Amino acid sequence: MEKLLAVTAIGPDRAGLIRDLSEIVTDAGGNIQQSRMIALGSEFAMLVLVGGNWHVISRVREKLDQLQQSSDLTITLRDTEPRPVDVSAPYLIDIVSLDHEGIVRDISGFFASRNLGIPEMSTRQYNAPHTGAPMFSLQFTVNIPADVQVAVLRDEFLAFCDEQNLDAIMEPAQR
Repeated sequence: MEKLLAVTAIGPDRAGLIRDLSEIVTDAGGNIQQSRMIALGSEFAMLVLVGGNWHVISRVREKLDQLQQSSDLTITLRDTEPRPVDVSAPYLIDIVSLDHEGIVRDISGFFASRNLGIPEMSTRQYNAPHTGAPMFSLQFTVNIPADVQVAVLRDEFLAFCDEQNLDAIMEPAQR
């Protein structure tokens, strides 16, 4: 029976971090099923879902503990279960605006108040090309169940974005 292990690791960015972690998983006989990796300032963060039998997961745990002891990585391990099958329709949302406090809070609050899940989100701050103004970009997926009228939700969401001075696009995700 396959076991799943959620791994988070963060430490100073350096060449070879991805290799070190993936080598541990591969050498133990495990499989990286999902991952997200990104440089955050001078740090590098990894979110990895590892699959394998109980023996494989035990070896991965042991080797990652050794890696944490011998490096300046902070590693967290958590047993997890497969995600339940979601029959809702995924929609991609892309937002751009002048950067200001509370964008993520307000957007996630809009969907949380409607009991709609956000399984994935990515944000970044950058300077506008010609003016240098601080900009904020947000991309995420929201799962919309069949009993929610997409047209009504889209109208409410775009009106909300207009009130917040956010430029937004909402479209079905391509699977």
